[in-house]
Amino acid sequence: MRWSHAALNCRDIDTTAEFYCRWLGFARAASFPVGDSKILFLRKGDAYLELFQAGDGTAGGDGPTAPGTLRHIAMQTDDIDRVLAEMGPQAQVSLGPLCFDEFIPGWRTVWMRDPDGAVVEISQGYKDQLPGGGADAEQH
Repeated sequence: MRWSHAALNCRDIDTTAEFYCRWLGFARAASFPVGDSKILFLRKGDAYLELFQAGDGTAGGDGPTAPGTLRHIAMQTDDIDRVLAEMGPQAQVSLGPLCFDEFIPGWRTVWMRDPDGAVVEISQGYKDQLPGGGADAEQH
């Protein structure tokens, strides 16, 4: 199990991305459409931030949606099914596992709650769309 990312809810994804890229040294690594919005991954070395369009604050299976809040933390594994089997009933799954092959072949994710109710995402197979977390066409 390895650290993957922290997910943040943003009023405006591009404004938040500009802040983290310009002032904190992150670069855009991947972007995926979600309805009328997108999910944007930023990378600095081995650290990732996943930016979501904020919602009305209600919590979904992948975490709360209020602007300026942490949606979830995430870990990477090579085998989600093995992790879930090892955890047994302690894996309080709130969403998934879901397959995101349409974006990255082999990318699967499950979300669960820790003992205090915080959402933890566990993924396998995620890869940057841009080698080295470089700039993309959306960057200003």
